[in-house]
Amino acid sequence: MKVWLIIDLKHALIRGMKKTVATSLLGGTPTAAAEAIGIRPQAYSQWPDVLNRRLTDRVQAAIARQHLSPSLLGIEQPSGEAPDDDHSQTDDAAP
Repeated sequence: MKVWLIIDLKHALIRGMKKTVATSLLGGTPTAAAEAIGIRPQAYSQWPDVLNRRLTDRVQAAIARQHLSPSLLGIEQPSGEAPDDDHSQTDDAAP
């Protein structure tokens, strides 16, 4: 994980995340940030300059989805996609 990401997240947890930091971490523009979170840009524009805990959690969840594998997040693979670590193969030589 990038060092600047870790530093910004630590500061956000201590002091409360600023919207400008959230925007930077989520793509650099309000539109990219809104898309990463799963909301409309108009809704993101109404967020306060210092995010409350609930909004900070949403930003952190979006960052986790961008940087962590689905298996680490406990997300199941959709049927039709091969899992990252396929243990379902059988050994034909086994009795």
